[in-house]
Amino acid sequence: MPLDESFVGRSYPPTAPYEVGREKIREFAEAIGDANPAYTDPEAARALGHPDVIAPPTFVFSITFAAAQTVIQDPQLGLDYSRVVHGDQKFAYARPVRAGDRLSVTSVIEAASSRAGNEIVDVRGEVHDASGEHVVTVHTKLVARMSGAGE
Repeated sequence: MPLDESFVGRSYPPTAPYEVGREKIREFAEAIGDANPAYTDPEAARALGHPDVIAPPTFVFSITFAAAQTVIQDPQLGLDYSRVVHGDQKFAYARPVRAGDRLSVTSVIEAASSRAGNEIVDVRGEVHDASGEHVVTVHTKLVARMSGAGE
């Protein structure tokens, strides 16, 4: 089933809050090989003007991608996830993610199209903290190769 392009602009409900922990930030920074002390040492983070350790910029991918699952798994959209590859990712920060943040994500379909044998969906994830403050906007492009004859 081809993508339903009428879904462009559709917004999905916010996710349940995700509590950002120091240990999760440390584990992520270690996994990506970034030894920036602001990611692991509260004093180093405070010296830079942050109230607690901050997360590396790509940390929110796991939160926003989990939120995008609601979009991806919407059967009416028509995206065949078994054929999806990650096409692009962009982050636009209002402020860094900090330990202790409780973040919720609202996903919006920005574009849905079929081009050159591929189906492409652009999802915008708006990330807010528990007080409603905007933290970051994440743009994710997913590309699904259309099935060919004989597959």
